[in-house]
Amino acid sequence: MSASGSGKGRKPATRAVAAGRRKEWTGAVVNPPVWRASTHLYADSRDLAAGRPDVDGHFYYGRRGAPTQWSLAEALTELEPQADGTMLYPSGVAAIANVLLAVLKPGDVLLVTDNAYEPTRAIATGLLKQYDIEARFFDPLDVASFRAAFCDRTRAVMLENPGSLTMEVCDVPQLAAIARETGAVSILDNTWASPLGFPALERGCDISIMSLTKHVGGHSDLMMGSASARADTYKLLRKASQYMGQVVSPDDASLALRGLRTMPLRLQQSGAAALEIATWLRAQPQVAQVLCPMLEGAPGHDLWTRDFTGGCGLFSLVLKGRSVKQRAAFIDALELFGIGYSWGGYESLAIPFDPQRARTASSWPPAGWDSEDRLGIRLSIGLEDPADLMQDIAQAFEKMDAA
Repeated sequence: MSASGSGKGRKPATRAVAAGRRKEWTGAVVNPPVWRASTHLYADSRDLAAGRPDVDGHFYYGRRGAPTQWSLAEALTELEPQADGTMLYPSGVAAIANVLLAVLKPGDVLLVTDNAYEPTRAIATGLLKQYDIEARFFDPLDVASFRAAFCDRTRAVMLENPGSLTMEVCDVPQLAAIARETGAVSILDNTWASPLGFPALERGCDISIMSLTKHVGGHSDLMMGSASARADTYKLLRKASQYMGQVVSPDDASLALRGLRTMPLRLQQSGAAALEIATWLRAQPQVAQVLCPMLEGAPGHDLWTRDFTGGCGLFSLVLKGRSVKQRAAFIDALELFGIGYSWGGYESLAIPFDPQRARTASSWPPAGWDSEDRLGIRLSIGLEDPADLMQDIAQAFEKMDAA
């Protein structure tokens, strides 16, 4: 759905409140109603013949959406500076898969950051391989090797910033510029910061993907993804989405719209709490590394300060010389942190991770670290009081040490 452009000059928090609320979609109420419909009716045969199947914001058939979905797509477009349109997908993984299939064809090469989200890696090495699309992985911190990885078949680059689990911050403007020089499309999974914290297209990317399941939904009760792009690329995404029958539920779109309105406040709260907890964790004897780019002195902080305007509650830590059994004891002892995938909801979560099994172009732990300091834990900080969360972590450390 392309944007009306009415909110492009406003501050992000204002856009989050106002975007997508056209009068023709909301009428006399604040929020657009939930339009549940598979069939859209036409006034007469002439209206049916006109059809307008490729025009945004017009009724055609339920798979093309209705005001509830159009409102969400337009709001997301207005949140991403320089975007001309946004497509919606039933999950973040669906967004990644559909975007890659939209911009790649058999024989192409896709460059993928080595710290990619595991489903992204699986799509690259599984689904795309079936279509004779070759995936090559690169170290996101090694710009020279990234440049050298391009060939005359390279058509797209898949980035994350920061990287999944291990939180490396790459130089997106530089990497995107290199991709543009070669004619490759640069795609960024921008779920961590959202356009409120990292305006991906302004930083040089061609496509910005988000898992709306996370910050936009914000309440752990929906699955959805999105991809925002400038006009020419958006047309490619739209066509591919229509070919593959992608559609999201109007009920879920309504939930996402509700979450979107408060997303700036939740990001501010969870980000501030995460930074407080990360600062405290760095002083704990059980912790070897705190992987939080918002934290001064942490890996990637300089680039984060240069390129980002905000963060979120997701970061990781590496235990100091502990065993797998001790790590499990720590996680099991947590009382305020749930054990589960996803993040960006109002509740705090914790999961273990071992990135070395999924790396092919970079090493873990990085050079210079003690080889015994390799067991990671990802924390998603929710909206609980940070003092309570730190107290919970402290008691879990005690139980871990006794294990």
